[in-house]
Amino acid sequence: MIKHLRTLWEEVKLRCRVLWAALLSFLFGNEITPVGRLYVTHLRADGSRNDLGLVSTKMVTDAGVAFLVDALQGTVEPEILRFHGSGTGTTAESAAHTALVTEVESRVSGTLTEGASANIFRTVATCPYTATRAITEHAIFSASSAGTMLDRSLFSAINVINGDSIQFTYELTLPSGS
Repeated sequence: MIKHLRTLWEEVKLRCRVLWAALLSFLFGNEITPVGRLYVTHLRADGSRNDLGLVSTKMVTDAGVAFLVDALQGTVEPEILRFHGSGTGTTAESAAHTALVTEVESRVSGTLTEGASANIFRTVATCPYTATRAITEHAIFSASSAGTMLDRSLFSAINVINGDSIQFTYELTLPSGS
């Protein structure tokens, strides 16, 4: 029960940050920028599921933005932004990052879909784990190794053991009117 309340509180805090940014943008005329959101479900080896909901609202990288601009120019294929990587790093997010701090396991190719509306890019993947780890970071990449990192998310540790998986749902909202 307490863990569920903590998860709800984290989601409320994240949504408040997004609303606050939108309000400031409206009041002061700043551009509304793309927003990355990461949702997580912990799939345990025993078959149980723990839906953690929204765990992070950040951090579209400089390299990710440059990749999207290149995609609009037709020099790269945007549909390759589907590879989910995860890790155990705890360094704060930065737009300048180009890789996870401590990537673990292999990247997984996610499915690509449209979100709840036409301005939301969504990719979903389930990453399996073969060892006990505290997963604290996630990113979307353009390749199964190396490649461009679109977004890096940092969140409270999700403790996994051999046989556990985490289903990551990443959404990038591109607002119009800005």
